[in-house]
Amino acid sequence: MSSVIASTRFSVLDRSRTREGHGTAGALRDTVDLAREAEALGFHRFWVSEHHGVPGVAGSAPTVLAAAVAAATSTIRVGTGGVMLPNHRPLVVAEQFGVLASLFPGRIDMGLGRSVGFTDGVRRALGRGKEDAEDFPGRLTELLGWIDGTQQAHPGVHAHPAEGLRIPAYVLAIGEGAAVAAAAGLPLVIGDLRGRDKVLRAIEVYRRDFRPSARAERPEVIVAGTVAVAGTEEAARRLLVPEAWAMAYSRTHGDFPPLAPAEAIERRTMTVKERELYERGLDGHIHGTEEQVTEQLERAIKETGADEVLVTTSTYDRGALVESLRRLARITRPHAGPAERGAGPSPVGRAARSSSPATGADT
Repeated sequence: MSSVIASTRFSVLDRSRTREGHGTAGALRDTVDLAREAEALGFHRFWVSEHHGVPGVAGSAPTVLAAAVAAATSTIRVGTGGVMLPNHRPLVVAEQFGVLASLFPGRIDMGLGRSVGFTDGVRRALGRGKEDAEDFPGRLTELLGWIDGTQQAHPGVHAHPAEGLRIPAYVLAIGEGAAVAAAAGLPLVIGDLRGRDKVLRAIEVYRRDFRPSARAERPEVIVAGTVAVAGTEEAARRLLVPEAWAMAYSRTHGDFPPLAPAEAIERRTMTVKERELYERGLDGHIHGTEEQVTEQLERAIKETGADEVLVTTSTYDRGALVESLRRLARITRPHAGPAERGAGPSPVGRAARSSSPATGADT
């Protein structure tokens, strides 16, 4: 195995995407099932996301879903990618993570982002506006203060049971978020791997401006992106088709749809604009056979200096998604036993590498 890949952690984020013919409850159960698989395969952590009012995504309450994932697993780190801090009071977020970290000690990650609802209607329903994202640094400082016991804005008030617990925090970042992570001395989660130049510029700013803190002594970078592995390059590309079409449809119709089967999408008659966006959505992702993906991962890790890769692949065929993760595990952990590579019923695998203090991403 490549020494570059061997020294890099690999983790999974599942967005609980809904699928045609499958309800939202099924999407949430799929997420929990995928977490069990990721644990058995030896991935380092498993994160869930926050989306409000999006028809194609079932994951609207990440701390609740993280609790279900943590209860269904036993060793893999579990967290959020992320909780969108502008949508919530920092005290409440601290309390929620305090409960999680108390129930599942040593396994909970607190990934935090700065996005607000993605439409005006959703933002109004949340009682938030776009301007609330601008106060992300202040909300982040307050949240960390509730956990560290250092907040002074509300004398005599304490965040139980969070206060005094060690809960690793991560900043999900695009653009300005990298500077926030650097100033706070927190790990950075950034994506995706397709916009390589933009990602590299943000990582450069983060590393240049990073201020060591009690939570992280050095810069730590987690790069997020789609990785699809299959027996042939074409089969891997077809894993990308459902999400590429969903994104193209959302940008031309204003509605984010459930994932459709690849074969149904490939039979569609598309407008010129739909076809352009669809083809663009297929470009740039890491995909192919195990040999091809190994080469692409080596290049991405060398270019970004990533400490960890967070795999965010979404597709209609969950069986093919699991097989993709199994093939990825063969790339990243070729000497693991058959149980940890997912070759049949097995005990739970261990995380690929021991946890380091704190790491994070922003959408």
